[in-house]
Amino acid sequence: MDRPATCLFCDIVAGRVPAEVVWGSEHVVGFLDHRPVFKGHVLLVPRLHVVTLPDLPARLRDPFLDAGQRLAAAMVDGLGAQGSFVAVNNTVSQSVPHLHLHVVPRTKGDGLRGFFWPRTRYADGEQEAYAARLRAALDGGPDPAGEG
Repeated sequence: MDRPATCLFCDIVAGRVPAEVVWGSEHVVGFLDHRPVFKGHVLLVPRLHVVTLPDLPARLRDPFLDAGQRLAAAMVDGLGAQGSFVAVNNTVSQSVPHLHLHVVPRTKGDGLRGFFWPRTRYADGEQEAYAARLRAALDGGPDPAGEG
């Protein structure tokens, strides 16, 4: 995917914008969020400019997930957290249009109540219809990363 004229995360990756980098590899960079949910909150981004998770090329999936696992473990080992919250937004609620994985240290009683997701119920027959639509998209749809 072509990089836009300005992308904050591309500028951080290139060193044009300062950030507190905690992890870097050939394919990904992890840095502290400047407005953390909790101190130690890391944003993991691919060096390649991609906007959403479905845009991530297959060759970058393992390096991206591997780094996410390492960061989740570091929340416990390095910060003494009891666990972590790991999340990706795709388009909606994505403040910077560059794929980023949030890795947030968590401790029981830290005050984070998760997401306030409204819950709903399926009407009769509706659950099967939604499942069928998703199966059809998964069976016949294009590869989300465009690689076959």
